[in-house]
Amino acid sequence: MTDLTRLTAAETAAAVASGQTSAVEVAKAHLDRIAAVDEKVHAFLHVDTEGALKAAKAVDDKRAAGEKLGPLAGVPLALKDIFTTKGVPTTVGSKILEGWIPPYDATLTARLKQAGIVILGKTNMDEFAMGSSTENSAYGPTGNPWDLTRIPGGSGGGSSAALASFQAPLAIGTDTGGSIRQPASVTGTVGVKPTYGGVSRYGMVAFSSSLDQGGPCARTVLDAALLHEVIAGYDPMDSTSINAPVPPVVEAARNADVKGLRVGVVKEFAGEGYQAGVMERFNESVELLRELGAEVVELSCPSFEYALAAYYLIAPSECSSNLARFDGLRYGLRVGDDGTRSAEDVTALTREAGFGPEVKRRIMLGTYALSSGYYDAYYGSAQKVRTLISRDFERSFQQVDVVISPTTPTTAFPIGERVDDPMAMYLADLCTIPANLAGNAAMSVPCGLAPEDGLPVGLQIIAPAMADDRLYRVGAAVEAAFTARWGHPLLEEAPIL
Repeated sequence: MTDLTRLTAAETAAAVASGQTSAVEVAKAHLDRIAAVDEKVHAFLHVDTEGALKAAKAVDDKRAAGEKLGPLAGVPLALKDIFTTKGVPTTVGSKILEGWIPPYDATLTARLKQAGIVILGKTNMDEFAMGSSTENSAYGPTGNPWDLTRIPGGSGGGSSAALASFQAPLAIGTDTGGSIRQPASVTGTVGVKPTYGGVSRYGMVAFSSSLDQGGPCARTVLDAALLHEVIAGYDPMDSTSINAPVPPVVEAARNADVKGLRVGVVKEFAGEGYQAGVMERFNESVELLRELGAEVVELSCPSFEYALAAYYLIAPSECSSNLARFDGLRYGLRVGDDGTRSAEDVTALTREAGFGPEVKRRIMLGTYALSSGYYDAYYGSAQKVRTLISRDFERSFQQVDVVISPTTPTTAFPIGERVDDPMAMYLADLCTIPANLAGNAAMSVPCGLAPEDGLPVGLQIIAPAMADDRLYRVGAAVEAAFTARWGHPLLEEAPIL
């Protein structure tokens, strides 16, 4: 058999189900890969060797007993360290939760386990999911397997890097302003932000509650669809969960037919700041879809120009409220509790030591935006812009079935290049933020390498709420066409560590 770490998730599951290999052998192969390369990549914050092998053995025992296995049983997965996992550390990339072991599983974690998916460990991330590069992790940056001196995207850079370095065939990320799609774009992988409310947020540490959304990450569109089907669906434990059937994402990924589909290209997603090679690959993708029988329609969404500004008022405002619970009194880090200080002093010292610079920046910005006298001028105005963005999408989806754009304006930038320039860092999410503000479904799928630096470029596909299947239909068509012509950008030209 070929190297088990190079198989797709679908191939791995088939091999386990047929007895061609065992889930334990698959888990060991990936744990060995982690041991061999993760010292360089730093994709994982915690590797749960014992838990992974125990879960894999349970799958093998089930198969030996003649029980039917799920479509992803025995497949290893890298889990972003923002979902609670019973008995396994959950840090959210922050010192303030260093060493915290949750007493319960997030709904998403529980669904992964019920499906027989083998969780290898927890991946590195920007602290509290605040960032676009994974440089804001309290535990050090993650490298991009294509070039270890460059960022793997953020906030879910650990998950994307684990995929691109073949440490896991599946991963989970979260997307507040692009934190699944942007890492997928710069690592040549597939990342999906489901419709807001399509995947439970129960047990996911909150950053910005009206924007946060967990979702699947993989190396192929079909693998992402299979994982999407496992984690999606109504959860009474989450008040924002949608009580409706999961869209037929796997069927759409297998269909891959875009004939007659109307595809919108938004003129505001281009211009100054977009790398020439990124636009070249995007324009090729547009022509490719046209050749495949899609109708391309030019659109204008003028309110998108204000999306970045609106996001960086709404997200910090919600973060300042959500992170108030980290007070040094209930769980996690506690500093200065020597019996001589007040509770307020302990809280202040704990937050000073536990939160990093970017988290502090956003808490202060959000608290200011929500303060008396400024609420209407800042947070209130941002919510009005959010409504305008939603209306632009509604008008667009009356004319087209999906909207496409580059996922991110540039390829992966060097580690450290934008650390001292927050605005330059925030611009990495220019194309992804509007979909979060509107609650739409969105995907990034690889569309080749930029000619000037040989690094991956992503195509973003956006669909209306609860039309997630359209993402997979278009994404699978693009993936198949690109693979037929130039080879899969990751599977054929994979980085060698």
